[in-house]
Amino acid sequence: MKTALAHLFVVTFCLLGSATPAQANNTPPTPTSAKGVEVISPEEANRLVGKAQFFDMRSAVNYGKGHIQGAIALPYDQKSELAESFDASKDKFDLAKLPTDKSAVVVFYSDGPTGWKSYKAAVTAAKMGYKSVKWMREGTAGWTAKGYALK
Repeated sequence: MKTALAHLFVVTFCLLGSATPAQANNTPPTPTSAKGVEVISPEEANRLVGKAQFFDMRSAVNYGKGHIQGAIALPYDQKSELAESFDASKDKFDLAKLPTDKSAVVVFYSDGPTGWKSYKAAVTAAKMGYKSVKWMREGTAGWTAKGYALK
């Protein structure tokens, strides 16, 4: 009996361990575009380090584990649905941390293609009148996959 339970545990662990984060929590992928937002690759984002203001929309804990050099922690408190038509009034993030100059280049990112926090922040910034909103859809997953370091 102990052997059967141990075998079941190992099989279950292996199956769960092989699931991607999106599969494990059934998070749908974010849209691939947004009105007023330029979707950029990790390579394009890397060229903007030091020239644009980066905002890490992940939790403070994840920011502390590693973030893009110079990025400002701006955790997005997400209560709205994971959909293009999300209701931003249900969500919260500290808009005071965004530049007062709405022509400034701002780059939003989170974990990766299922990172709705950065999508929602970028869309909200564009709706607020920011003119140069960039969204690194691939997030930290894409950033590190390209070999770029997190600080």
